[in-house]
Amino acid sequence: MKEVQNMFTKDDLKKLLAPLIVEQVLAVLVGMIDVVMVGAVGETAVSGVSLVDSISILIIQVLSALATGGAVVSAQYIGKKQPDKACRAAGQLMFVTVSASAVISVIALLGNRALLGGIFGQVEREVMDNAVIYFFLCACSYPFLAVYNSCAALYRSMGNSRVSMKVSMAMNLMNVAGNAICVFGLHMGVAGVGIPTLLSRGFAAVVMVLLIQRPENVIRITSLSQIKPEKTMIKAILAVGVPNGLENSIFQVGKLTLQSLVSSLGTTALASYAVASNLVTFLYLPGNALGLGLITIAGQCVGAGEYRQAKRYTWQLIGFNYLLLAVISTAMFFGRSGLVALYQLSPEASVMAQELVAAHAAAMIIWPVAFTLPHTLRASFDAKFTMAVSIFSMWTFRIGFAYLFVLVFGIGILGVWYAMFIDWAFRVVVFLWRFRSYETRMRRGAADVAAG
Repeated sequence: MKEVQNMFTKDDLKKLLAPLIVEQVLAVLVGMIDVVMVGAVGETAVSGVSLVDSISILIIQVLSALATGGAVVSAQYIGKKQPDKACRAAGQLMFVTVSASAVISVIALLGNRALLGGIFGQVEREVMDNAVIYFFLCACSYPFLAVYNSCAALYRSMGNSRVSMKVSMAMNLMNVAGNAICVFGLHMGVAGVGIPTLLSRGFAAVVMVLLIQRPENVIRITSLSQIKPEKTMIKAILAVGVPNGLENSIFQVGKLTLQSLVSSLGTTALASYAVASNLVTFLYLPGNALGLGLITIAGQCVGAGEYRQAKRYTWQLIGFNYLLLAVISTAMFFGRSGLVALYQLSPEASVMAQELVAAHAAAMIIWPVAFTLPHTLRASFDAKFTMAVSIFSMWTFRIGFAYLFVLVFGIGILGVWYAMFIDWAFRVVVFLWRFRSYETRMRRGAADVAAG
């Protein structure tokens, strides 16, 4: 029996995954620095930015999901040795994401205060005023972010994540420098965080558009004709992007619902929740980076018909995720006091934030299988299943139990995270069950396509 050659060598995996991890670290660190800088303005500013970030994450998830759809389609065409179709898919991805982001920006700009009030209800006036300013500036940046995400996803589908890492590094350094100047030098308050965000995202978008045109790229966009809508390509992208986007959107809507629940507990609870949520994003970064890598790895393996390799690489990356988490979670658990102190919270909010960080660091043992493994399913056109599971689990367990723990049992803000851990556990059980039959289902699906 002829030995099958590995689709990805160890060097290939390092070249793909190491820059992704660095990029995720940069993104999280800059997010933390933003909140620390806003913390110097006051707890109402931290709370206002936190409210808007909840909405921005929802929008970013939608745009990232669409980019993932394009990356999956492009990666599978690379696996099939069809670069021309991969380039066509790239143009259609750009059309879809730019169109979607433009619509979202217009809605956000016109709605602004009304949207914020409708989502979060009654919050302190000063908190809302800060949120309105920050939301306006973020809304202006969404189209730029869509372009950057699309180009970065295309580079990842080629197995080249160094480009997006370098551009991300420049964007984040520009953002941090701008924050320092505008917040501490010009004393612009919340606007001092929003303006650098807008400018840095615009810079990154322009750079990525120039880079994706390089003739040496396997996937490239060289003319406007590639962006002209093609129904078949768009349908293939949306087959992954829409379920993934719907899953992420409803997931973030659920988080917004929880944010509203937390805001009802007062500004102290909201500030501690915002700081803890900001800190624990650092725990997610290995899984997020490896998940992005899995889109490329599984996508190319599926395109080449190497389903067993896709499964093997998935378990290798999940194992690596656990190794990284063992270090990061331990460090955060024991260093939580010093980390929370950076945000200059009141003593009561500081204690509350430390409790949240400790609980979260301990529960991360569940997270990798619940959230990294599904990336392989999505890259294999199984996005509808992951969507259904995620939506059910989010609203049944995370939302339902949060309201039960907080409003009925009176557990307080920790009850929100206990409900989240139950949600994670359910996902682990279901996704493991689904993944057991992965190879069999993929081979059956390929046979059905060939027969049809």
